[in-house]
Order: sequence, then C-alpha cells, then structure tokens
Amino acid sequence: MIKMSKELILDAKNQILGRIASYAAKQAIKGYMVVVLNAEKSVISGRRSNIVQEAKIRLETRTLANQAHAPVHHRRPDLYFRRVVRGMLPWDKPKGRAAFHRVHVYMGVPEAFAGKTPTVVRGADASKLLSPYVSLEDLATEIGG
Repeated sequence: MIKMSKELILDAKNQILGRIASYAAKQAIKGYMVVVLNAEKSVISGRRSNIVQEAKIRLETRTLANQAHAPVHHRRPDLYFRRVVRGMLPWDKPKGRAAFHRVHVYMGVPEAFAGKTPTVVRGADASKLLSPYVSLEDLATEIGG
C-alpha cells in the first residue's frame, strides 16, 4: 500500500528564491508533495550584474574526464529553481532523494492547479526588499535559457 502525501501548493510570484526554496525543501522532507507555481517570477536579491556574472561563471564549470559525470547547468527557470531546492536537501541520503522527487516546479500555472489557492510563505515577499533584485526569468534570458 502506497502512502499518499499531502499536497502543498506554493506561488513563487514576487517571492525571494532562496526563502521559498528552503520552505519547499523543508516541507518535502516532512513528506508533503510540494508544487511550486510561477517559478520564473521569483526573484534573487542583489545587483543584476553580479548575479548574471556569477551564473555565467558557474556555467563554465565542467570536467575533462567522462562527460556523463559532468555537472548539469540548467538555464530554464523551473529547472534552475528545482536545482536550488536540491541543494537544500540531503541528496546523498535516501530521504533527501525521496524528498526531491516530491518537489514539482512549473512555469506559470498549469490547468490542474488553476482553481486551487496557493499557500503564502511568510517572510519571502520581495516587496519588502530594500536591495535591488532580478527575476529568475530575466536571469534565464541573460544566461541563455
């Protein structure tokens, strides 16, 4: 018998990427099926030039050995968001991998979730940021996503 987990729907629109990703990771560890909508509208705080430069440097990381073991650099906003969540989970342990498979990230709002109300993450609202920020969609455009 398969245990069904509760579903938690999060809207990442105008939310800080790291804060909503850490919340999603914690809830996935607890056993929730986490669905993140509007991933491309989440924001990363900091100056645009610094964020883009760091992302481009990260894209240059590679290996000269077997390319199957090379790091994968995602450029699409939903996959980028999912990779951020993966970094916050204990990937080397079975519970971390199981939690990662319970996280689903979408760009926009799919029809299956159109009528459902998303949960609001306290403290992740980007409107309270005093520093400059860039949306994940803009970052993906800059790095070729």
